[in-house]
Amino acid sequence: MKLTVFWQRMHAHFGAGYADSFARDHVMSELGGRTVYQALEAGWEAKDVWRAVCAAVDVPADRR
Repeated sequence: MKLTVFWQRMHAHFGAGYADSFARDHVMSELGGRTVYQALEAGWEAKDVWRAVCAAVDVPADRR
């Protein structure tokens, strides 16, 4: 998954304003105690981060 697609999905699910806030502030156990930004900066693949977000916040199957 390209990073642009990842952010499009984040914005579609959370809204443009909250997607950035969630990615910056929400520490997720699914990402090893990291935020989305920290996981991406640590080298996690965007698809794996998206899967973790989906699991953490119950993203509907049709948006995964």
